Amino acid sequence: MKPEAEKAAAEEEVTAEQEAPAPETDPAAELQSIISKLEDDLKEAKNDVARAYADADNTRKRLVKQAEADRKYRFQQAALELLPVLDSMNLALANAPQSEETQNFVKGFEMIRTKLEDVLDKEGVKEIDAEGKPFDAATMQAVMQEPAEGVEPGTVTQVLQKGYMLKDRMLRPAMVKVSA
Repeated sequence: MKPEAEKAAAEEEVTAEQEAPAPETDPAAELQSIISKLEDDLKEAKNDVARAYADADNTRKRLVKQAEADRKYRFQQAALELLPVLDSMNLALANAPQSEETQNFVKGFEMIRTKLEDVLDKEGVKEIDAEGKPFDAATMQAVMQEPAEGVEPGTVTQVLQKGYMLKDRMLRPAMVKVSA
């Protein structure tokens, strides 16, 4: 055979192979494979939906909890700014001259202090009761320590600056002197 004829025969053979139908597959097996894949996809989609619902529920719960905390402690910043005013009023009243001329001013200041304390109390601000109590590092800050007769060591002997709590949160620790 001539090389041209061989070449043409080889081309016909390749074309015949390309045009030959693929070996037949079982249609039931093919459908079962598709069904299995779709079932897996459905399971995955259901899991994705369940995760999305869980994430949304967790986000909702977190936001509700944060909103409750914000409501509960909404007065915190105002209280922190009012405490030095209360300290100044207490100091002024403790050192007020006791004369007839200043008596009305002192009464007025006492009324203002009482009103301020009522507002703080209404909002949940409570003074930390420290004097005569055992030292508590969670609510007190020891500024001084010195021996005191007849007093158990570690007992608060003097409150130098009052401490305050807002509900269950520390606003300011009490600055205290503790017996050694």
